[in-house]
Amino acid sequence: MASYDFDFQRYVDKQKSRLGTPTESDEFGDYAFSGDVRVLRKLDRAKPVKVIAEASVRFWKTVQKNELLGQGVKVSHKQFPEVYQAVVDCSHKLGISIPNVYISSGYRLNAGTYGTDEEAFIVIGSALLQLLDPAELTFVIGHECGHLQNNHVVYRTAVSFLSQGVGVYVKWAVIPASVALNGWSRRAEITCDRAGMVCCEDEVAATQAMLKLATGSKELANRVDVEDYLNQLDGLKEGVGRFSELLATHPYLPKRVAALRLFAQSNYFAALTGQRGGRPLDEIDREVEDLIQVM
Repeated sequence: MASYDFDFQRYVDKQKSRLGTPTESDEFGDYAFSGDVRVLRKLDRAKPVKVIAEASVRFWKTVQKNELLGQGVKVSHKQFPEVYQAVVDCSHKLGISIPNVYISSGYRLNAGTYGTDEEAFIVIGSALLQLLDPAELTFVIGHECGHLQNNHVVYRTAVSFLSQGVGVYVKWAVIPASVALNGWSRRAEITCDRAGMVCCEDEVAATQAMLKLATGSKELANRVDVEDYLNQLDGLKEGVGRFSELLATHPYLPKRVAALRLFAQSNYFAALTGQRGGRPLDEIDREVEDLIQVM
């Protein structure tokens, strides 16, 4: 039987030795969405939510972890070397240790980061490798590495597991905890979309990756008029359908595309890509917060 090396504690140890005693600013990438940082710190202080998250992760370890790893093939310099190189490049760019990554046929057009404070790994759906070009795949891998860099792993795992019905096992207080966690998760996705764009340094590639996820097709994504697609945002601001987004773990895709466009206007991204000018990131963050508001 194959054994899987998914201990991510090495990442924590290396980060501590590299940075010394961590400070509050070391906990997040300097590109991180301030709304994510603010809400994540609140979650850490909210004991009922933390208890639900920890209970969910314990169930995840006993129920789903082996299933995820058992269906996957570990990426290495021999297995999917082009994916491995993208993982290495993203890790270096974000300043984290190289995580363990698995390709899984059961994961479809998706990717995810899972684990605990002691261990973590990334799973990429095999269909994504056929759908995305190299720059777009780098965006997706960078997004997942962003979860690792920004201390999302435990809560992100809890969000994923709760969304699949694990609440039956931890049903006490699970609904308010889920609403709180989902509200944070939508903001965390903004941070990680930025991490993906930091890695690929290409707004067009990031947008195309989003459109391919939305349509499930290279051909259809190339036929999408981005400006017209973003006009759908107006329709998301009204109607009872907004209530369903309260239970969603991700912002609707048009919102994510619009948020990436705003990030591309920032002085942070301008400096990253060797340009001058750009708008202050805190100004961008205020617009993004308004953009992703559900109610």
